[in-house]
Amino acid sequence: MKIACLQEYLAQGLSAVGRAVAPRSTLPVLGNILLASDEARLKLAATNQELTITCWIDAEVKDPGATTVPARLLGEFVSSLPKERVELALNARTNTLNLKCATYEANVKGIDAEEFPPIPEVGDHALASLDPTLLHEAIGQVAFAAATDDSRPALAGVLMSFRGESLTLAAADGFRLAVRKIDLAEPVAEGLDIIVPARALQELARLLGDQEEPVRISATPNRSQVLFQLKNVELVSRLIEASFPNYQQIIPTSHATRVNISTKDFQNAIRIASFFARDASNIVRLQITAGEELTPGRVVVQATAADVGDTVAGIDAVVEGDGAQIAFNAKYLADVLGVITTAQVSLELTSPSRPGVIRPVGAEGYTHVIMPMHVTQR
Repeated sequence: MKIACLQEYLAQGLSAVGRAVAPRSTLPVLGNILLASDEARLKLAATNQELTITCWIDAEVKDPGATTVPARLLGEFVSSLPKERVELALNARTNTLNLKCATYEANVKGIDAEEFPPIPEVGDHALASLDPTLLHEAIGQVAFAAATDDSRPALAGVLMSFRGESLTLAAADGFRLAVRKIDLAEPVAEGLDIIVPARALQELARLLGDQEEPVRISATPNRSQVLFQLKNVELVSRLIEASFPNYQQIIPTSHATRVNISTKDFQNAIRIASFFARDASNIVRLQITAGEELTPGRVVVQATAADVGDTVAGIDAVVEGDGAQIAFNAKYLADVLGVITTAQVSLELTSPSRPGVIRPVGAEGYTHVIMPMHVTQR
């Protein structure tokens, strides 16, 4: 194998696929990246057998071939090279890859490409096409709410529900629920529900950063894997075979109090309160007071830690309905406020023991539900 390409392209390609490498595996080849000629391009691929990322970069293929080399070593070496032409040559007898760039040269021991796991094939039939900016935003607003452990497999993933001309993403961890609905470019032929591991979608969001072309989504006939096709990049993930909870019944259908408040001011008050709350089970209390004719409503954010101290912040707000008191986990509030881009956010409450609902004001399609924390009323 003899291939030449630009250092910048090679570094970007290695960065794109590198996150799929298995850091600790009993199979040494899973710690490697596959490099293979593919017509007039160089194909890079990495897998941990649950997530596979493949990337193609422009290259001059002088002699076709393939090998695998350690991901970390190759990535560190290539990213440190000057932005010039890189020449790769494989000694097939010793499975050693020679790299040359400007005055730098290295020989990297590899493993035969035949030992690299087969790259999953999903098929050419696209389930749907999505605007990359919209998909990136939706993943960012939902995936963080998924559970971080596998004790309940369905909650470690994000439900993607295709219906007609819309796609709904939902994630929950037992303490919070995030739901985002987005429009599809074309209606789907039939409804479909799949659960994609949250980590796979977070990696997809990372790859979507500079994408402009629509993202094509396909699934295997047996619904065991999903493929996301981007320009020059493909991500294949296993699907979680489980039933996602009926999240609709978690979302309150009515409220006694509704607060419209500045997203930035609310976010800053929660951030400051979290400095104290981290020493007190991460509890922040909200005290909401309805306004009168000439005075606005008020939201007071409090946090107290017995051995540290306390903090109080007051924010003007538009309050509809009764006054209220409720306590939430500071991190959960900070997480959702960090993904809302509108200037105002609404908080809907029913009682201190019922979930609170957060929505952006002036933008439809996003709902976030947070369970309250039970504390002794003072």
